[in-house]
Amino acid sequence: MSGSSTPKSLPSSGQKSLQDIKHPLSCSPGAEDDAMYDGFVISDTPSPDLIHTEPSSIGDKDLSLPNGTPADTSSPASSSSLLNRLQLDDDMDGETRDLFVTVDDPKKHVCTMETYITYRVMTKTTRSEFDLPEYSIRRRYQDFDWLRNKLEETQPTHFIPPLPEKFVVKGVVDRFSEEFVETRRRALDKFLKRIADHPVLSFNEHFNVFLTSKDLNSHKKQGATLLSKMGESVRYVTSGYKLKNRPLEFSAVTEYLDTFALKLGTIDRIAQRIIKEEVEYLVELREYGPVYSTWSALEGELREPLEGVSACIGNCSTALEELTEDMTEDFVPVLREYILYSESMKNVLKKRDQVQAEYEAKLEAAALKREERTGVPTEVEKCQDKVECFNADLKADMERWQNNKRQDFRQLLMGMADKNIQYYEKCLTAWESIIPLLQDKPEPK
Repeated sequence: MSGSSTPKSLPSSGQKSLQDIKHPLSCSPGAEDDAMYDGFVISDTPSPDLIHTEPSSIGDKDLSLPNGTPADTSSPASSSSLLNRLQLDDDMDGETRDLFVTVDDPKKHVCTMETYITYRVMTKTTRSEFDLPEYSIRRRYQDFDWLRNKLEETQPTHFIPPLPEKFVVKGVVDRFSEEFVETRRRALDKFLKRIADHPVLSFNEHFNVFLTSKDLNSHKKQGATLLSKMGESVRYVTSGYKLKNRPLEFSAVTEYLDTFALKLGTIDRIAQRIIKEEVEYLVELREYGPVYSTWSALEGELREPLEGVSACIGNCSTALEELTEDMTEDFVPVLREYILYSESMKNVLKKRDQVQAEYEAKLEAAALKREERTGVPTEVEKCQDKVECFNADLKADMERWQNNKRQDFRQLLMGMADKNIQYYEKCLTAWESIIPLLQDKPEPK
């Protein structure tokens, strides 16, 4: 949409050491600072690395009154900058970060066989695993997709952040438009920042390769890892097996994610309809305002009031355009990310169930062999260790995800409130400005 300002990147969330993360579903009686979110008890201790971004205010474009005087939209009794006055309490606590990743500078490449977009990935770090303190490489979407697949293969017990959807409907969305490329860039930037902030995923060797290697294709040619092959065998062995003792906490998480994704999907669909109706309304306003201006040329005493109405409608349409842009560029992408995140999390929970099913099947098989009743087979103990590892990692990641979600949606909703308040303040100021032009002027003596 024309006239849009450069969107700011979404904030990343901070990290917390695993030993400091408590059970995400446990209740700590008597803890006054705990907060209940969506059926889960989550500590209200702020995540350390929440990056605050100054909200892009729709007040950046000044309104003008019919007489050319700039309109002041601020009011002591109301909010024209809610985010400036209401500070999130999830402030940084000073914990040192040692890995910073940024995705920027998208470029279009036109080749004989294909046309595609690459993005610059810049890395700054003090970690010893990296040979240099800074890297700058270019990656395309399929490279990000490769990284995510590798993380799923090698870190099966962790929630892997989602990527933006790869496929778009041709003829409906231009995947090379500035708006689409910028929305994707922001999503890819969020994807890498979530990995960089994770205490386990950020040390993955494939993540290191992605950030540093000039020749990523040589790494892509390597075959499936042993872990992924083992996972396939587990799925084959446990297919159709029904768990006997699935922990209630993981059943509750699965049910919550189903409902959570359903609610966000409904909000997303309604938001899309609202955006469509606002765009159609903008078209009408842009035709509506000039009519009063052309009419004014035919009038004498009504000329000034009619020009005032025309200017007022123009200011209101500008404010509405900015509000619509904010909803398209800031609000909807967050909904989409969390819908995809919930699907990814449910897949990890299914993997956990498969590992438990393998453990239960082997435990039953061992119990049927009388000669092995003197001790638990080593094979069964290894399966039990895998289940316990899965449980611990999932609980830690669930806590992290809940903290990120709370911060992201609080900031998102506060930003939405701020933009709506500013929109209505601008419209109110614009309409109030024409009242003096409509009042009867005293007759000259």
